[in-house]
Parts: sequence; C-alpha cells; structure tokens
Amino acid sequence: MQRTIWKYTQLLFLALLFACQPSDQSSNVDVNAYYSPNEDLGVLFHDVQMAQIFSDSKTFVDSDPLRPAGEIVAEYMEKKDQPGFSLGEFVSANFRKPKPRGADYVPDTTKTFAEILTEKWDYLTRSPDEKSYSSLIPLPYKYVVPGGRFGEIYYWDSYFTMLGLQVSGREDLMENMLDNFAYLIDSIGFIPNGNRTYFLSRSQPPFFAAMVNLLADSKGDSAVVKYLPALEKEYAFWMDGKETLNQGNLAYRRVVMVDNGLIMNRYFDDRPEPRPESYREDVELAEGLSENQKVELYTNLRAACESGWDFSTRWFAIAGDFKTIVTTEILPVDLNSLMYNLESTISRLKAFAGDEDGAQQFDQLASDRKSLILQYFWNDEKNYFVDYHWPSAAQRNFITPAGMYPLYFGLADESQAQKVEGAVRRNLLKPGGITTTNIISGQQWDAPNGWAPLQWMTIYGFRRYGNDLLADQISERWLNLNSRVFDKTGKMMEKYNVLDLSLDAGGGEYPTQDGFGWSNGVVLRLLHDERIDNNR
Repeated sequence: MQRTIWKYTQLLFLALLFACQPSDQSSNVDVNAYYSPNEDLGVLFHDVQMAQIFSDSKTFVDSDPLRPAGEIVAEYMEKKDQPGFSLGEFVSANFRKPKPRGADYVPDTTKTFAEILTEKWDYLTRSPDEKSYSSLIPLPYKYVVPGGRFGEIYYWDSYFTMLGLQVSGREDLMENMLDNFAYLIDSIGFIPNGNRTYFLSRSQPPFFAAMVNLLADSKGDSAVVKYLPALEKEYAFWMDGKETLNQGNLAYRRVVMVDNGLIMNRYFDDRPEPRPESYREDVELAEGLSENQKVELYTNLRAACESGWDFSTRWFAIAGDFKTIVTTEILPVDLNSLMYNLESTISRLKAFAGDEDGAQQFDQLASDRKSLILQYFWNDEKNYFVDYHWPSAAQRNFITPAGMYPLYFGLADESQAQKVEGAVRRNLLKPGGITTTNIISGQQWDAPNGWAPLQWMTIYGFRRYGNDLLADQISERWLNLNSRVFDKTGKMMEKYNVLDLSLDAGGGEYPTQDGFGWSNGVVLRLLHDERIDNNR
C-alpha cells in the first residue's frame, strides 16, 4: 500500500509539473514519459542493482529504457531462469547508458586558467529538455550541471556555479537556472535534490534565496521581485507542519519545536526506503537490522543526502559507525542560517512590493530565528557555531565549515567573529584550504577532503567581518591546489585533498568526479575578486 500511495503521489507531482510547462515548451513534454526506475522495474531493478551490473549504482537509474518498462520486465521474468541467460547482456539490450557530462572537453593549454574554466560552461550546459522516456524531469530553460556522473541540475550546487557564471558574463544563464527552480517550486512545491524522479522525496540546502540575491546584486530588486511567490512557496515547504507541533509532538518532517514554541529546521526525507541511486549500498548497510531500524536508517541516510553532506561523521551518533547515522535528530547550523536568509529575503522583497504587513511578519520571523541561532549553536568553550542534538538538548562536538554560515549571513556579533578565527586555524585550516571535518573516516564529507562551497562560505564569512588576512590565506591555498591539480590532470574535481597535496581526494560511494560546476564557479569568482583587489 505504501508503494502504491507513493507512486500515485509521484504521478500527481509529474502530472502537475508537465501541465504547468510553459506553452512554448509544451510540445516537448509528455506525461506518459514519466518513469521511476525502482517502481516501474520492480524485481528487475532489485536484481540489477544487487548484482552490481554497473560499478556505480546511479548508472542504472539514469539509463533510459529503450521500450516501455512493462514490456522489459515481462520479458525478463520469462527469460531470467533460462539456461545461458545473461543479466548484463539483457540490460545492455534494453537500456541506454548515460554519458558522463563534459567528458569530451579537451582544454586549450594556450589559454589562461580562467579562460579555460569560462569556456567550460558550454560543455556543462544542457539545452531545454526534450521529451524522453527517462528518469529525468524536463526543465524548460538552459541549465548547468556539475559534470561527470551528475548530468542533471543539482539544487545547492547551482548557487556556487552561479558565482562563476556571474563573472563570466553569463547572467542570462543564471536567470535561466533561477527560472527553472521557480518553475519546479511552482509545479511541485519545492526544489528537488536534482531533476530526477527518484529525488522527489527530498530537497537540498535552500540556497534559492541566495541565488535570487546574487542576481539582485547585479540587476536590483525590481528584476527579482518576480521570484517572491516562489520564495514563499519554498518557505512553506520547509515549514510544513509547524502548526501541528506541541510539547507532545516536537518534530514533523523538516520542523522541530524548541523553547517558547519557536521553530527551527532539520533535514528530512519523505520516503524511508533504500535510495534508488545507491540501492545496493543501502540494502547491504541495513543487513541484520529489524524493519523499524531499517526505516530509521533509510530516513537518516536520505536526510543526509538532503543536507548535501552525504556522508559525514557530522551525522553519526558514534564517529566511524555508519549505522549510527542520526541526521534527523540534529538541528544543523547551516540549514537554519539559510532559513534566516530566506526569511530576510522574503521580508525585503515584500517591502519592495509594498506589502508592509507581510514584510514585518517575515522580519519578525528572521529576528526570532537569529535569536535561536545565537542561543542554540554558539559554543563558548569552542568559540564556534556547532550543530544541536535536539532529543538530548545538547550541542554536537564537531567543528566544521557549517559553523561559518552565521558569519556568511551576518548573524554573528563582532566578538564571535573574532573568536571563530582561532577555532578555524586550530581545527580546519590545512595546506590546501579548509577541511570538511578534522576526522578521517573514509566518508567523503570528512578529512582529508575540502569542497568548493565550504571554502567559499568560509572565505566570505571572514571577509564580511573584515578578516581579510585569513580569507586571503584560505583563498590562495585553495586556488593553488585547484591550479596544481588542473595542470597535472587537465580536470577540475568535485573535491580535493587539502591535507596532503600530493594525493587525490577520496572516500564516499563513487569515484571522484571531474567537471565540475561548483569548483569552476568558486575558482572563477575567487580569481575575479583577487584581480579586483590587486587593482585597487
């Protein structure tokens, strides 16, 4: 019954999505093209993923069926037990594998680093989607993808990609991507993790308001006030169920009640099952658990995916023990800082639109959120902002770049901003930039890895409070590392080893990807800002 309800819900999402397609794109979309690999292929899906036909579980969910799924499954059930049957050959005959995005790019070594990265946008850009029988959710406007195995748009990646697009003279493409996100919000009520049907149960860190503000920096509020309805609708998604909370029911979906009946947010996912794109990994991790324990595990795994930090000891009850993941029990400092920015942005745009009552309402929400962030996340002993474990009413013991979000969005006071410098220098600053945590666990969102978005939030968190010395140090180390790897490999990577500059990054469920949207965007913006500073 649960699967049937979920399938029906997905169908409603997609039907509404396609029905809302702009008229000039409607001929490119067919509601009958809706395809959900795990639902439509059933036992075939399970068998392919568990047999590890592809080394990367995401390959199969992104492969396009060459005929209706029902026909493929019927033939599989008829032939699978026959002598000589090859599952690998059957899959090859019935599905078209995706091609890594940007894999055909060969850099022109006569050009500068910045020129090469600017040129690379063309290789990472998808045109408006044509209709297809695929897990891809069609989008009406051009968009940039990360690259490699990631051939669809990703929500939080796109903010950091846009930083580079803006200084590359591609504000048209920035606006296209914003319009795609507004289209998704209007159509299905939120921005999914990525534009794939198997992502329809979760979002990602809510950077849409930050994207809107980025465009407003160039064009003013008059150019972005059109996104106000989408911003409000996204806010409603993240705050859904807040009116149901009370002392006997402290949490629902993405909202958690804290002191005085005020609300903060957590990451969540609405479907407690193995992730289709990491199916075998999830099933194997859950071996030996009871059904209730499996539900908890799958929910917390998927919630960590919504955080973007998939995976990190940041989310574990016991460092190093993947099965103790408790993402939904944690109030994340970065998420709540993003929600503050969302509330503040809605307030400003409502004031611009002449809605003074609405502006005041959201200004109060932002003010309440700021007070909660300072109360729950600031740690006087560590002199840093940390996450909060709400069931035990205790702060978490991890110093990570997530604690820089309050500085990036201007929530810290001057004293806190000064104290944060020491914590970063002691715990996170490494030869290649900022490490994700100071724990080496084998998870990709731990040491020794550094990631472009976290470098950016840290660098410009410090710049906001006038600490240009440390910001410059981090920026220089990160740029040198990216340049060195590019000179050696001709590639921009998804993540980098910031501890040992002679080694590649690693960990996680798939090989390190090249492309790479947010790495390109952050490097281009840092190079641009560095040139401006040097010309002063």
